Amino acid sequence: MTPLRALRTEPTPARPGPGPLPDALLRALEVSIGRRVEALLAGDYRSTLHGEGTELAQVRPYVPGDDVRRIDWNVTARTGEAHVRVQLAERVLVTWLVLDTSPSMQFGTADRRKADVAEGVAIAVGHVATRRGNRLGLVTFGDTRARATPPRQGRMGLIGLLTALRDEPAADGAVGATSLGEALQRTGALARQRAVIVLVSDFRGPIDWRRPLLELAGKHEVIAVEIRDPREQELPNVGVLWLVDPETGRELRVDTRSERLRARFADAAADERDRLAGMFASAGARHVVLTTSGDWLRTLAVFMRRRRRQ
Repeated sequence: MTPLRALRTEPTPARPGPGPLPDALLRALEVSIGRRVEALLAGDYRSTLHGEGTELAQVRPYVPGDDVRRIDWNVTARTGEAHVRVQLAERVLVTWLVLDTSPSMQFGTADRRKADVAEGVAIAVGHVATRRGNRLGLVTFGDTRARATPPRQGRMGLIGLLTALRDEPAADGAVGATSLGEALQRTGALARQRAVIVLVSDFRGPIDWRRPLLELAGKHEVIAVEIRDPREQELPNVGVLWLVDPETGRELRVDTRSERLRARFADAAADERDRLAGMFASAGARHVVLTTSGDWLRTLAVFMRRRRRQ
């Protein structure tokens, strides 16, 4: 079983899952992200890790346990003491996935929940980000069990991702939950080298993340993946409804038969999302919108290809 297939779970009515992940679209996503990786690694960036590589970092005295194949015989002959060559590890790209696990992500009225789309994005990005020796780190926020997994290669990176995806948020996620701003600050402290940072969220909740986002985007490549549900943009005409804010538990009774009410709701929702897009643009973060309806993976692949051409 491939690591990608192992990450998938059988869909249920409560958890429909992200839907199909066609190989052709995953390959397109891999090529697009691969080009971005090459651009990030070009220039003066050098790995800070010592290990297998082709670039010399230092020559130091031999100590028991060193690989004798790395003895520098020229230096050893000049000094009369055994010395070994220590090389810089080959350049690798670290991708940090900042994943929203708040209660609002459980909402969905179309093909799937927002959490299901987020799961699909995480699986696709994780599959691509752990290939060819690159590493994947994970930070979650929005519930009381915020996690941070250090960057890992290959299957280990995907296992850390799998664990986070399988855990459902606590019912009282609004109490003591970590915010996006806190998650970005934590990511900034953990991301020591230049990286790709992928934020996956519906971006509902306190707007405490503008400054941390600006600081992150000044050092790293930041991609904001916003996930929406159609019913968050407009109300259907279905009579009296109780609307519940999953982040706070606040309830509001509304009469959706009112055309004026539906128009005001749609205008407010559009204004909110426009302001959000403006904040991403001003911070220098790339921004794509995916919905719980339709083929979200194709939208993501098209976005990545478009950014590559630009």
